[in-house]
Amino acid sequence: MAATALLKANINGNYSKSSMPQIAFGSCDKAYTGLLASKKQVAHPRFVLKCKAEVAEVADSKLMNNAPVDGEKEAGEELSRSTLIWRAAKLPMYTVALIPVLVGSAAAYLQSGQFSFWRFLVSLASFVVVNVWVNLSNDVYDFDTGADKDKKESIVNLFGSRTLINNIAWSLLVIGFSGISWVAAAAASPRSVILSAFAAFCFFLYQCPPFRLSYFGVGEPLLLLAYGPLATTAFYLLQSRTSELPITGTIIWPSLLIGFTTALILFCSHFHQIQGDSAVGKMSPLVRLGTDKGSKVVKFGVVGLYSLLLALGFFQALPFPSVILGFITLPMANLVVDFVGKNHKDKSKIFMSKYLCVRLHTVFGAALAAGLVIARMLAPAASKIGL
Repeated sequence: MAATALLKANINGNYSKSSMPQIAFGSCDKAYTGLLASKKQVAHPRFVLKCKAEVAEVADSKLMNNAPVDGEKEAGEELSRSTLIWRAAKLPMYTVALIPVLVGSAAAYLQSGQFSFWRFLVSLASFVVVNVWVNLSNDVYDFDTGADKDKKESIVNLFGSRTLINNIAWSLLVIGFSGISWVAAAAASPRSVILSAFAAFCFFLYQCPPFRLSYFGVGEPLLLLAYGPLATTAFYLLQSRTSELPITGTIIWPSLLIGFTTALILFCSHFHQIQGDSAVGKMSPLVRLGTDKGSKVVKFGVVGLYSLLLALGFFQALPFPSVILGFITLPMANLVVDFVGKNHKDKSKIFMSKYLCVRLHTVFGAALAAGLVIARMLAPAASKIGL
């Protein structure tokens, strides 16, 4: 009991946020190591496990409630340039390029039993490059309107040349689309090029002048369409061999689910930008709704996602393994809903919500893809027993 009290006193002491976890765990180690070394009192294994569990729980709570989120500093401190560059690079966000390629290729494997690894790699690399164009050009045009005036991690603000960044962005679009076209030629799939072009046009409508439809609050449906039915179906077709694969529910339904999770990422990215967006007339959904209603939209959106997954499984529009694996991701979805519900008014914390959505998008998409592959592998056994 004395050791437990000592541990709690150490953990709840007046330590800085950055040093708290190390001090807490260090105190724990000293406490139960001392008990083990003592001849007067022997630490039972249950005590050791309880000690570690208590420390982990308290440390985790301290980090979630008090620690700066995603590299945020205390008020008055400046973020380092390396931190700003890391944010500007948005590396975790490039799973929005990975998942459509992964799910499209998995659906093609379910349909045909064939998979081309080199086409997968070239398609993925090309789509990543296209997404770099999306992010760079978005920074350029938000710089033009003043939406990124106070956004220190804006690429234009960091490197200071709007023209250079814009030229690089459009060059990358040409490179990325050329890679996709090359794979399409090998697959003899003109439809994949058309779908990819429509996806790129949705990106253009979303952020580029004279349209800038994101300023009218319709970015989410545009990106749902672009990353979902358009891009995911295009990568499905890029796995064609002797003839183009048919476009059926095998790809349409998974692509809609992927588009939905992508739109959720964009929606949550607006929470911490309401003030800046409103100042320049960018009427994002969160500017219109406010954070309280926005948090409810996230909750209903997640419920809708898994309800659709259940319905697709019930009507056998989606393979059973994909449905089961999809529902295994529910804890991640619950984390998103809880985090947004608790922190939607806290600008410094709600910044993290989009990255939690990225994690949900990644694990959900990977689960769908794995289920599609497993369904193909189990198909011979299923046919033998009449399923």
